[in-house]
Amino acid sequence: MAVINRDPRTARHGIRNDAILAAVLAVAGVCIALTTSPHDRPDALGWTLLLAAYVPIVWRRRHPLLVLATMVVLVAPYHLLDNNHGATVPATCVALYTVAVTGRPLRTIVTAVVVLGIIVTAMTAINPHQALELLRVSGWVIATLFFGVDVRYYRQYVAGIVERAERAERTREEEARRRVAEERLRIARDLHDLLAHTITLIGVQTSVAAHVLAADPERLDRETVAKALDDIADTCRTARGELRTTLEVLRENDAADGRGPLPGLDGLPDLVEAARLAGARVAQTVRVSEAPPAVGAAAYRIVQEALTNAVRHAGPEPAVQVELYEEQGALRLSVTDDGTGPTPGGTPGFGLVGMRERARSVGGTLDAGPRTAGGFEVTAVLPLNATGEGTA
Repeated sequence: MAVINRDPRTARHGIRNDAILAAVLAVAGVCIALTTSPHDRPDALGWTLLLAAYVPIVWRRRHPLLVLATMVVLVAPYHLLDNNHGATVPATCVALYTVAVTGRPLRTIVTAVVVLGIIVTAMTAINPHQALELLRVSGWVIATLFFGVDVRYYRQYVAGIVERAERAERTREEEARRRVAEERLRIARDLHDLLAHTITLIGVQTSVAAHVLAADPERLDRETVAKALDDIADTCRTARGELRTTLEVLRENDAADGRGPLPGLDGLPDLVEAARLAGARVAQTVRVSEAPPAVGAAAYRIVQEALTNAVRHAGPEPAVQVELYEEQGALRLSVTDDGTGPTPGGTPGFGLVGMRERARSVGGTLDAGPRTAGGFEVTAVLPLNATGEGTA
């Protein structure tokens, strides 16, 4: 099967193998010529033509048509001399097979017509009454050509299977690389949202504790300081849990999806409470019963980043309005504040970029910018039929 599947034109050591094949076939042809009656055995010229007919087989892979034509030139006078007609059959069959297996069907048909025409002409010249012998020889020629065409089509079929398998393998590798890139982007977004939110809250709570300690050391409000420190500890514990969940994917080797549980809409009250502890006056309106996990996670992260930006850039004790509702098959959310906005000329971060990527990951859109009446506004529209595979 390996020999049949391999294209003879690309096989290794083709010349050497064909030289060995020519020698073996020549020995077979000589044996066939010697097993006949002395009357049909070739004479000196016949032996020369017979042996010479096997020599072109050495180059059959490179020039199949030229080899066949050369063989016909040598075999035709051999048969016209009425030598043993079976001695040249091995060489003729190999040449015909090579033409059929390496060429197109049209070339094979033309070759068959030409070869059969030469055979009919030669045998008619030798003995016009050998119709049975003519039929037998023609059958061998047609059978050899059909066999070569069949092997050629089989090789094309096998090559097609191999090509499809290689293409599928390349597609799987590209898909794996794409998934790795998406997972790295997701982890980067999660880490940014989590760390930015947590560090901002810790910074604000630490400032509160420091302000209480420095305001009036003699009348120290221990209860306020203790509450600020407790808030910092709670924020650190929450951040540590989310960070562990996010980083677990980096340790997963066998799981098909190591993303862990996604945050959802049920986590919004915790975000609002954390922003309130940081000094923001947050009011929330949630009129959404449920949402797909991917949409809920995107909404959670968008609200988290928007509240973080409000606490960081809106000034002291900003009024923030968080609103989520369902309309026309989509989850619509908005986070607005009445603060001063980010300081002009500051270094831009990745917050807005991350929020837009969150929205695009579920097929949604996001707009963010200053309000006409003052403050900053973030609005997003997230389709509720999102599958979570992501389009970003």
